[in-house]
Amino acid sequence: MRKHVKFAAILAASLFSYLAGPSAASADVFVSVRIGPPALPVYVQPPCPTEGYLWTPGYWAYGPMGYYWVPGVWVAPPRVGVLWTPGYWGFAGGLYGWHAGYWGPHVGFYGGVNYGFGYSGFGFGGGVWAGSAFRYNTAVMHVDTTVIHNTYIDNTVIHNTVVNRTSFNGPGGINARPTPQEQAALHEQHFQPTGNQIAHEQAARADRNQFASVNHGAPGVTAMNRVNGRAFNQQGRIAQGIGSGQLTARQGEHLEGREANIHQEVHQDRQANGGHLTPQEHQQVNHQQNNASRAIAKDKHAGAERQKQQHEEHHEPR
Repeated sequence: MRKHVKFAAILAASLFSYLAGPSAASADVFVSVRIGPPALPVYVQPPCPTEGYLWTPGYWAYGPMGYYWVPGVWVAPPRVGVLWTPGYWGFAGGLYGWHAGYWGPHVGFYGGVNYGFGYSGFGFGGGVWAGSAFRYNTAVMHVDTTVIHNTYIDNTVIHNTVVNRTSFNGPGGINARPTPQEQAALHEQHFQPTGNQIAHEQAARADRNQFASVNHGAPGVTAMNRVNGRAFNQQGRIAQGIGSGQLTARQGEHLEGREANIHQEVHQDRQANGGHLTPQEHQQVNHQQNNASRAIAKDKHAGAERQKQQHEEHHEPR
C-alpha cells in the first residue's frame, strides 16, 4: 500500500489531532492515504449508560496496519450545551483525507455520511439540550426510559436503517456539500475531543481485531456503551505478545477466546438487567479480567524465558 508522503510524519499523532481556531477542526486534513475506507458496518447501538452521555458514532481510522474500526461509544461531553460533529473521510486530488471531529454548540458538516442513530448525513436528530439537561429522542436513540427520564419522541427524524454504507465524501462516494447552517457552525467556537475519546481511539488501534486487514470489514467490537480501555488493552497486549514471539498463535487464540467469553457474559448480564451490571456482576467481571491479565502475563513471561533459553543455546560456544 502506497501512502501519501505526509502520512509517516502525521501517523505518530492521534487521528484526533486538533488545531486551535474556529475553522481548524473541520477544514484541515490531518491524515491522507491513497486507499479508501471500507463500508460502514451495521451494528446495534448499546443503551445509554447514564444521563448526560452523548453518542459518538463509530468510524474507520487509519494506523500502521491500515484502516481500523473505532467503535461507536457513549461519552460525557466536555461541557454542557455542546454537540459532537463526527469526523469524516473526504476524497480529493487522488487522496482520502481525514477531517477530525469536534465539539461545538451546533453540529457542522461531516461529509454527508449516514452514521445512523441521529447522524443521518445532515445535522443531528438524536436529542437537544434543554438548559443543563440533555433530552434524548428515543425514536433514534437507545435509552432506557425507566432510568433516564429526559426523553421525547420525534418520528420525523430519519431512522437508523443505513441504506448507503459508503464511508467517505467525494467522487465515487457521497456527493454532499456543506449547507449554510453547517458553514456557520464551522466558524463557532470548537472544543477538542475529550481524553476518554482519545484513549478510546488509541485502544481500538491497539486491538488487531479492529483492523480491516484482519476482520475484512467486520470488526470484532462495533459499539460500546462506554469507554472500556481495559478490554482493548487486553487485546493489545495479546497482539503484542504474538508479534514479539512471547505468545504462540495458539496461546493468543486461547486468551482471545477468554476475552470474548467475558464480553459475551457482560453483554448478556446487561441485557438481563436493563443495560446495567449489578455490583456482584461488576465484581465478577473484575475478577475475570484480573485472571485474564495474570494469564497473559504468565504466558508472556514463559515465552520470554523460552526465547532467552533458545538464544543462549544458539549462541553457546561449540
